[in-house]
Amino acid sequence: MQENIVIVGAGVAGVNAATKLIDNNYKGKITIIDMGKSPYERLPEEVMTGFLGAGGWSDGKLTYHTSIGGQLSKYTGEEKAMELMDQVINNFKRFHPNPSEVQCSNPTAEPDFIKPYFGLRLFPVWHVGTDYLHEIGKNWYDFLVEGGVEFIWETKVEDINFKKNYVSWKKGLANISQYYDKLIFGVGKSGIDFGKVLAEKYDLPTESKPVQIGVRFEAPQKHFQKLIDVSYDFKLYRKFEDEGVSLRSFCTNNNAAYVALEETYGDYSYNGHAKKDEAYRNDMTNFGILMEVKGIDKPFDWSRELVDTVNKFDIIPGEGSKGKTAQGRFSEKYKAGLYYSPNPNRMKSLTSEGDWVKAHYIEENGLNKVREAFKGYFKYIDDFIEDMKKVFPTLGDDWGIYIPEVKYLSPEPLVNYNDLSLTKYPNVHFVGDALSARGITVSGAQGTLVAEQMLSSKSINTEEAMDKVINNFLNDPANNKEPHEMGDMHEYIQGGLTMPKENTNKINKI
Repeated sequence: MQENIVIVGAGVAGVNAATKLIDNNYKGKITIIDMGKSPYERLPEEVMTGFLGAGGWSDGKLTYHTSIGGQLSKYTGEEKAMELMDQVINNFKRFHPNPSEVQCSNPTAEPDFIKPYFGLRLFPVWHVGTDYLHEIGKNWYDFLVEGGVEFIWETKVEDINFKKNYVSWKKGLANISQYYDKLIFGVGKSGIDFGKVLAEKYDLPTESKPVQIGVRFEAPQKHFQKLIDVSYDFKLYRKFEDEGVSLRSFCTNNNAAYVALEETYGDYSYNGHAKKDEAYRNDMTNFGILMEVKGIDKPFDWSRELVDTVNKFDIIPGEGSKGKTAQGRFSEKYKAGLYYSPNPNRMKSLTSEGDWVKAHYIEENGLNKVREAFKGYFKYIDDFIEDMKKVFPTLGDDWGIYIPEVKYLSPEPLVNYNDLSLTKYPNVHFVGDALSARGITVSGAQGTLVAEQMLSSKSINTEEAMDKVINNFLNDPANNKEPHEMGDMHEYIQGGLTMPKENTNKINKI
């Protein structure tokens, strides 16, 4: 008997799961529900939802290492994790209009000029490019539709009943429900609030994740070229163990690089994209400077409050402090974050569509308000930038920052390791951002893993087996270590630092 599989979220995780099923001639019904649109209808500014999710509207960096983007190997082991990531990367090549354009960079040597100030993470990465991602999405979507996958677009799932196995939503005035035998929950960044609601409703055991918040830094590429020559997606990091604070650069974009405004839960933050087509080249570099803060009570709520505070600063829409007029077509009122530069002549950059990045100008007095909103933690970002000026001496004041950049991490539910199913509801599988995955490759790998296990029918279904998984999780020494970088470093990584934690139970209720 072929089961009815419903996938909530058409992001990278859900799409890779459906692809694995179709590739293996799965004959049951597969339905994918998403708030966004198909790749043929999705607009450039619709960053967060739609086919392939936020990952499908990014610059398409496919990280090829188990220590980046979440704890994939924790569930699968190293060998299996690499195999799953291979499948994801091959899917992006498979649907690429020109697969030879997808090249892997694999830096191996850390340059000496970095060492006095920062650690540097080096790992293989495939760069697809924002422009090619859009074409990949269309080809991939056509494949799934031809394979029989039903897509329900522009639909927000209102409820999921784990006990009776149905999802429900509204269409006009009508309430619609759909039964499932198996459910893949892959709602991405836009659905983290929904994941929290379900965890509370069904009393799911969860593991809280630290705050990840900071700024998007932008400057002419020439200042960073000597490091870009070593690693396209360089990751600078530092850690203050006594204060419980880690910092890293994140998601570096070069050549045809531009800053993107994202809306999540009605709040506004920034990210970075880059195209491959030389016609869009602007010789700019942008990257996030993210910090992770340990010991914050309810970190998700804390970060939401901070972003909301910054978004509501007393700034005239369309203007910055002291009456400086916003550039381009956005002189009218608009919602956005903030932009600061120590150089009064440094302007906001253009997007790939030729518009000015939406952001309200602030000057030093405005930046001081930001520092207050960050409750003293912004000093770490200030120091990070000051030390970059020492490593890259031509940088000086030739830079600007977009505020804020935030990576919301939902409390991670306890899942069965073999198929990422909930221990209390083994026919429900959490993947992607809903399971603390960060990045295209890991999210896709999680979706692929779930589909593999569905095909082989190796789900854990007995209460005894679930108890064993829970005990293994609680007793695993890896869960009592504080990783070096953003929750995803492993001890074996060269240069990685681990810090012992108090031997406490990390499994908490939200």
